[in-house]
Amino acid sequence: MRKCVILSGAGISADSGLKTFRDAGGLWEGHRVEDVCTPQAYAKNPQLVLDFYNQRRRQAAEALPNAAHYALAELADYYDVSIITQNVDDLHERAGSRRVLHLHGQLNKLRSCLDENYVIDWQGDQSLETVDHNGYPMRPHIVWFGESVPLFGDAVHEIREADVVLVVGTSLKVYPAASLLSYVSPEAEVFVIDPNPQAAWQNMEIIPQNAAAGVPSVVQDLIRMASAA
Repeated sequence: MRKCVILSGAGISADSGLKTFRDAGGLWEGHRVEDVCTPQAYAKNPQLVLDFYNQRRRQAAEALPNAAHYALAELADYYDVSIITQNVDDLHERAGSRRVLHLHGQLNKLRSCLDENYVIDWQGDQSLETVDHNGYPMRPHIVWFGESVPLFGDAVHEIREADVVLVVGTSLKVYPAASLLSYVSPEAEVFVIDPNPQAAWQNMEIIPQNAAAGVPSVVQDLIRMASAA
């Protein structure tokens, strides 16, 4: 079975109604990113940061997977599929995908401010009173600006083995995720599904559509190829 790795970003969630990282004004839900998405912001005003992520968690819970998410889940019946996503929602999992690596963390998890390996599942709002088993504060299980990306090495391992790579809904401008294509084998096929593609790579085919329209079409082509092999 050939290995297919998907790199997904905010564009695939946008087709489910979730806002992308920044709007044209450089704000996210009316906030400067520096005020809600850094360790310094949490130290300065933890309630503001929690309010911001509580809002995002509620929005993600109300959103539904779209045709792109379901198509990628179907692809796993024909390929060895791994999804590497920059998204912190669980729409891939809710559509049925089983192997999803969240580079930037997950909204439905919290971790201890003291022990980053103490991670728990979480639904609903978080308060300042939420603490770990030793009484230390918990925080959203999100990789904030200025922090390392613990799962990047795992992502590199996955993409190095790929026969097929799908880039969906990401401009690959945010590092270190942006460097992942540099680890792709020269023999691998690369498909970019993006209405305004900006990347260029060897063996790349560009599908200038949004995720919900372009991904199902590419997936059906890949399934036909696998079935004919």
